[in-house]
Amino acid sequence: MKKNSLINLITMNVYWLGLSFMWNTIHPIVLPAVLLHLVPETQKNTYLGLLTFAGLVIAMMIQPISGAISDQWQSPIGRRRPLAILGTSFDLVFLALLAWSGNLLVVFWGYVGLQLTSNFAHGPMQALIPDMVPDEQLGLASGLKNLLDMAGLIIASLAAGALLSPQDRYPVVIMVVVMVVLIICSLVTFVGIKENPSLTGKKDKVRMSLKKLFDFDLKANTSYYWLIVSRFLFLVGIYGIQTFAQYYIRDVMRAANPVKATGDLMASLAVSLVICSLVGGWLTDRIGARKVIYLASAITAVGSMLLVFASDLVLLTAYGGVLGAGIGLYISSNWALASRLAPRSEAGKYLGLTNLATAGASAASKLGGIPIDVINNAYPGKHYGYSSLFVMGGLFSLVSMLMLKYIKE
Repeated sequence: MKKNSLINLITMNVYWLGLSFMWNTIHPIVLPAVLLHLVPETQKNTYLGLLTFAGLVIAMMIQPISGAISDQWQSPIGRRRPLAILGTSFDLVFLALLAWSGNLLVVFWGYVGLQLTSNFAHGPMQALIPDMVPDEQLGLASGLKNLLDMAGLIIASLAAGALLSPQDRYPVVIMVVVMVVLIICSLVTFVGIKENPSLTGKKDKVRMSLKKLFDFDLKANTSYYWLIVSRFLFLVGIYGIQTFAQYYIRDVMRAANPVKATGDLMASLAVSLVICSLVGGWLTDRIGARKVIYLASAITAVGSMLLVFASDLVLLTAYGGVLGAGIGLYISSNWALASRLAPRSEAGKYLGLTNLATAGASAASKLGGIPIDVINNAYPGKHYGYSSLFVMGGLFSLVSMLMLKYIKE
């Protein structure tokens, strides 16, 4: 496998900028703001948690399946892009539904449908890096992927904060912007990347082996499964903090415009995340992924614990920068390790399995909305529910670090 040019590595990863922009607009900004118009004030964390949990359970199941299907897919334009094009096209339908949703049921179906179609595209696209990038460039490619992921987070945070008012019941303008960004970024990758044709020339080329689709060799890939466990534990705390940040800023920090303040916080967090994701990719190629992950987990734990002591938005932003640095180091090194451990011939299936950790952790974290409301309502004005969220984020990061001893590169 020959080395890729920098332009080629960027082109194959531009898709992630559009996807990141979409989800980082919807999860921390749009959904919390829209639900305040539709659900009781004292149960807002519970409703937000249960809604996103339902969608993410679907995401957790879809990605491994669509990734595995793409491993066997035969077409003149390659294995990965056909399913990604199909899923992304249907994304636009559900984004439109969310933009003009007027009640809780429509929000539910728009969000759940988007999770299904987006992750149907997401699964195959994850395998582009191991398909097209040699081992010596995996750290750089993973760093660029996460750089564009975080660029999407920064742009989404600033754009959503500016284009969505707390009074807006219908997030039409920002959702139209999301659709435009997703279309442009998808086209750059889908048109700019040239996969090798995957046609075999056999008559039964459209047939797929169900046995191969759902066959996971646990014995031969023990390290990979421990990687999934470790990734799950790290991410479950981080996603919880992201999900309920807007309500924390509204209830505890008493920000005049919680939507804008949340966007500004996410943007500043993402700046340190972007820098450290590139550093993490560079370090991974030189000292190995495991050492970088140890460092990242420790920094993330410190950042999470510091959030407990934030007394104003300035300190919250500063402590968020520490947290972002840890996450940035982690995501690049962890993804490079996953790309190395995944069997090349079944990269779509095995990298799709990482979504058991990614979407599974995100789904599990959403259930944290229930104890947050219970604790906050039990101690009115103390907001102990949010403090517990930050402490658990730090603890989960440290526990995930212990799992690394079972992973062999």
